[in-house]
Amino acid sequence: MDQQKVGRFLKILRSEQDLTQAELAERLGVSNRSISRWENGVTMPDFDLLIELAKYYDVEIGEIVEKAFSRKGCASCSLWPLSEW
Repeated sequence: MDQQKVGRFLKILRSEQDLTQAELAERLGVSNRSISRWENGVTMPDFDLLIELAKYYDVEIGEIVEKAFSRKGCASCSLWPLSEW
């Protein structure tokens, strides 16, 4: 699992919802710094938070972990070529 790629995907998901890091942090009960560290690939969310993120974004946990762009209508999926995932 590549933390950098997972972080980029989490950032895409957040951006698609037009959320700031602060807004997402508040909804999840974590700090802004935690969101930043996930999105920059420094750390990964705990499993419980991965479950919450998947529910919130309406994706499968595996989609976050494996970075599979299988969702239809993913407006930002073209930001990174599939070969980079």
